[in-house]
Amino acid sequence: MNLARIKFFGLFIMALCKVQTVCFEKLAICFENEVKVDSSLRRIQRFMSDYLLDTNLIARLVFALLPHKPPYRLAMDRTNWKFGLANINVLVVAIVYQGVAFPVLFTMMPKFGNSSTNERIELMQRYISLFGKDSIDCLLADREFIGDHWLGYLNANQIRYHIRIRDNFWVFIPRNGHRVKASWLFNHVKINQYAFYSGIVYVNGQLCYLSASKVKNKLGIPEFQIIVSFNKPEQAQSVYKERWQIETAFKALKSSGFNIEDTHLTEMDRISKLFALVFVAFVWAYKAGIYLNEIWPIKIKTHGRKAKSIFKYGLTLLANVMFGNDLDKFKECCKFLSCT
Repeated sequence: MNLARIKFFGLFIMALCKVQTVCFEKLAICFENEVKVDSSLRRIQRFMSDYLLDTNLIARLVFALLPHKPPYRLAMDRTNWKFGLANINVLVVAIVYQGVAFPVLFTMMPKFGNSSTNERIELMQRYISLFGKDSIDCLLADREFIGDHWLGYLNANQIRYHIRIRDNFWVFIPRNGHRVKASWLFNHVKINQYAFYSGIVYVNGQLCYLSASKVKNKLGIPEFQIIVSFNKPEQAQSVYKERWQIETAFKALKSSGFNIEDTHLTEMDRISKLFALVFVAFVWAYKAGIYLNEIWPIKIKTHGRKAKSIFKYGLTLLANVMFGNDLDKFKECCKFLSCT
């Protein structure tokens, strides 16, 4: 990036934290420079249409800003929305951390529905090429992310995983030659209990371990939560719970934070640039929230949860500082974007 692009990058992130929407007209109004709003708007539009942003560079920046050290637990999931007839469908790899997840890499999918095995493998290979396999503790994913070639790739590369499967999946037990439904192995498990199968099994033709808990779904109906794992099935259920942190991140990118669904962009390359910029703003807000929470801890409500999220706490701080034009406080906030 040249100096002009770096300045634009900073202006865009600052405006995003102030107005908390990706609407270009509103962002242009909050650009902290001396040019007219129309000029700032055209500058945003030119960046989105013409500039070739290296999203791997953004991933390295986000990685360097993380508030904790590897090895990391990764979560893979999709987020999607529709604008007019266009389906915006994004496959994301995020690093989970204390109730939230930091999106690092993503793939735009110009289609509706699930990701393919090749799309998942390509995204994981990008992560490994940038940050190394040693930075991965394990991968967490939901029922969409299953399949023989996908599990085969994870097994062959010895990437630990805990992935949920449907309870009607058929599994093959090598030691006795039986083929049974996964749920049958856990018929003895009661509500809110957890168990793991002591032997190794074949799921979709791939060797793995199984564990399960029985919980009530949103309708109050008991159901199994069955997890396939590369190893350590005794840890699977507790670790898998962290997968939900990526849903918290998606909520922050959307309705609880930057309202990315407000965009009228439909071209995949332009949405990709927007996503990358929002990722940086997200990390900045979260790190500001960590700082503020250490000084003035967030109140804990009677039900035991925080009155507001760390992310929202930090985002409010950044917005107030920039709207207040307090230069000293702004310089302090900029320290959260230091990679040193």
